[in-house]
Amino acid sequence: MEIIYLRDEFIKLGQALKAAGFVDSGVEAKEVIQEGLVLVNGEIDTRRGRKLYEGDVVSFENQTIKIEKL
Repeated sequence: MEIIYLRDEFIKLGQALKAAGFVDSGVEAKEVIQEGLVLVNGEIDTRRGRKLYEGDVVSFENQTIKIEKL
């Protein structure tokens, strides 16, 4: 499980996928999100700009990101 520590109040879903190294680019993040391959808190979310806050969990291809505060 990857942990992303928030510097601000939130991070956007596409940015989180890139920060964790799950995708190589913003374009790739957009594609996998729009194809419904990304789960946020156990539910498919197709919004690249979805704001993630402390406690949110993102899953993609058997990999997981947990969002935490610094």
